[in-house]
Amino acid sequence: MRCKWAEHESMTKYHDEEWGIPSHDDRHLFEMMILEGAQAGLSWSTILKRRETYRKAFDNFNPEKISKYNKKKFNMLMKDPGIIRNRLKIEAAIINAKKFLEIKKEFGSFDKYIWSFVNHKPIVNNFKSLKDLPQNTEISDKMSKDLKKRGFKFVGSTICYAFMQAVGMVNDHTLGCFRRNQKF
Repeated sequence: MRCKWAEHESMTKYHDEEWGIPSHDDRHLFEMMILEGAQAGLSWSTILKRRETYRKAFDNFNPEKISKYNKKKFNMLMKDPGIIRNRLKIEAAIINAKKFLEIKKEFGSFDKYIWSFVNHKPIVNNFKSLKDLPQNTEISDKMSKDLKKRGFKFVGSTICYAFMQAVGMVNDHTLGCFRRNQKF
């Protein structure tokens, strides 16, 4: 059995191969932060099916390159039908790349900074069903507040919690899911 939200093919693959696995790769962490922000107000499947076009459009989520995007590149992104063409979300990706690099410089890696919110160890929850999963927590509130203070955009507490789930900072695989007790 797997978590009920992973019923469609692309969602099943994402659930089985990525969601909830602790990630300490800065590029992957940045990618997930941008994608979770892009998802605001939309379904995750909407973003997931565009993930490859996002990777192409955003230089494989290279924060050094994205931080240098100019008006011409911004306008190209606004015309790209393979991504969500929301002005604020595209601007946020560029701003967040700059802020990501600042954190990386300050802490040595984004990984060290972001995982500090959970004391560098995944939180394992014991939820029976989807309805039990929170949309945000005290920790995601704290993370959101700190990221916003540092200038990040599209990092509300709900987005931060979804990010935490995606990168394995919390294990929210429901009781009975075959992925729940796997060691990574």
